[in-house]
Amino acid sequence: MKLPVILVEPEGPANIGMVARTMKNFGFPRLALVNPSFTEESYSYAVHATDVLGRVLILKDFGKALALVDLAVGTTGKPGKDYIPVRVPLMPRELKEALKDYPGRVGLFFGRESIDLKNEELEKLNFTVMIPTSRAYPVMNLAQAVAVILYELSKEKPKPAEESLMPATVEEKGQLVGVWRELLEALDYPKELERRFVGKAALYGRGPHPYRPPQEGQTEAGGVWKC
Repeated sequence: MKLPVILVEPEGPANIGMVARTMKNFGFPRLALVNPSFTEESYSYAVHATDVLGRVLILKDFGKALALVDLAVGTTGKPGKDYIPVRVPLMPRELKEALKDYPGRVGLFFGRESIDLKNEELEKLNFTVMIPTSRAYPVMNLAQAVAVILYELSKEKPKPAEESLMPATVEEKGQLVGVWRELLEALDYPKELERRFVGKAALYGRGPHPYRPPQEGQTEAGGVWKC
């Protein structure tokens, strides 16, 4: 999933370079800038991702950026009193599933460092993504926000439960306690150590366990809804 990243009026040349670096970290080569503050400083902050900047597409306005894609996804901070979303924003972990099998061109829109995307811009997007942050300091740096979204999109799908390394069962832990008991007796160590060590450890089983169905309140796909 190699979607173009579109920065709308980025205000800091350094941030453009850091975004390019982040994009290369996760394998996203296509960058578009709408009316940017783009200087030589951007190249110095891109480090080994100057090739991303070398093929950047510069656009004059938001409308031209929208014309590049069939489905526009915008990021937004924590909604405020004056922000009225068209629909409830997705969480980053939901985005990849929402875009799954979509055949058209998708663009990821990120707003200004100071005021984010404007309401009139958000209204023109197909849906939005919100990164949950601390109330004490909810504003993220532009490159950090891009990193969170691209990380989620680039993550490999987890292996099915029957192929994954599963937590040890009570029976397996009991077997381990028995082995520890024999060892501690042979070494003449206090026996109370056996369960203290085992009880505090995050142990995994010796092999894959049978499939475990979702618990109450969970779904197979993690409760993801599609647009």
